[in-house]
Amino acid sequence: MSRPSVAELRPVVHPAGVKDRRSGEHWAGRLYMREVSLRIDRYLVNTRITPNQLTYLMTVCGVLAAPALLVPGVTGAVLGVVAVQLYLLLDCVDGEVARWKKQYSLGGVYLDRVGAYLTDAAVLVGLGLRAADLWGTGRIDWLWAFLGTLAALGAILIKAETDLVGVARHQAGMPPVKEAASEPRSSGMALARRAAGALKFHRLILGIEASLLILVLAIVDASRGDLFFTRLGTAVLAGIALLQTLLHLVSVLASSRLR
Repeated sequence: MSRPSVAELRPVVHPAGVKDRRSGEHWAGRLYMREVSLRIDRYLVNTRITPNQLTYLMTVCGVLAAPALLVPGVTGAVLGVVAVQLYLLLDCVDGEVARWKKQYSLGGVYLDRVGAYLTDAAVLVGLGLRAADLWGTGRIDWLWAFLGTLAALGAILIKAETDLVGVARHQAGMPPVKEAASEPRSSGMALARRAAGALKFHRLILGIEASLLILVLAIVDASRGDLFFTRLGTAVLAGIALLQTLLHLVSVLASSRLR
């Protein structure tokens, strides 16, 4: 079975604008993963594998980040990063295969969103259980598991706040929201939104960034012989998630997305 070349694949699976989507393309996709996924696409586009099957596999890889992070030490953190990177790779591949095969479906879009929800939550819950020292020799401190779960809930709510804009507009018979509508009507709110966007602290609760942060914290803790920085990171991410949930809700209500 002949395989298309990367040059043949690129204009079809990476049409103009795919890498430039403000809210639809992750920086890691633009930086390296879209080039990796092109090489994987070659072996999949002429098979019977469907885009939705790839999305199911993507979700499984993302969810596996949670048990991976339960492995003690740096090893568990590395396994968590690997699981999330496989999730990201398949998140690129499923859409690219769909474009090549012209197999589009609302079910695929829905499954993709479910996978994103579950992966972000899995990483943060895994962090909380890791900070609780589940396999340690001492007493398990469930406070950290609670904070990790709280961070996961915040990450899910933020995504839900965005997705519910589309639900509300659909139920009201309005067209899909345009990107310009996300700008707050108040100049003060617009300035605050730009400042938050420049700092990008909110990205730390996304699965990809969180997994990389967990690895850094694990390396530092390995040199110390404790979980101090893992626990500090858990508390910080829980705080960011709660704050961002509130700020994002205010941002939605202060913009023109619901008008």
